[in-house]
Amino acid sequence: MTRSIHRFASEDLLEAGRRYKQEAGIGLTRRFPNEFERAIKLLEEFPGIGTPTSDGRQSFPLVGFPYTVIYRHLGSEIRVLVVRHQSRDPDYREKRR
Repeated sequence: MTRSIHRFASEDLLEAGRRYKQEAGIGLTRRFPNEFERAIKLLEEFPGIGTPTSDGRQSFPLVGFPYTVIYRHLGSEIRVLVVRHQSRDPDYREKRR
């Protein structure tokens, strides 16, 4: 299984990391990317474990952080489309492919 991350999903991750660095300190700042990586590895192994959403997308929450990974399982690829804070509108970045 391979992975790809939409360029704006990468920006979502950077934005979240900056927010944790400013507001929560170094501990959470370091744990956030580790949790994201753990979640992606799990999705690579079990791509169907996410909750189906719309248009063939699935969502999977990060543990210990109020973020959800929105992804699409395409054959042998996991395509991360959005890393969305859970307080955002569910339609946030809905058009990403």
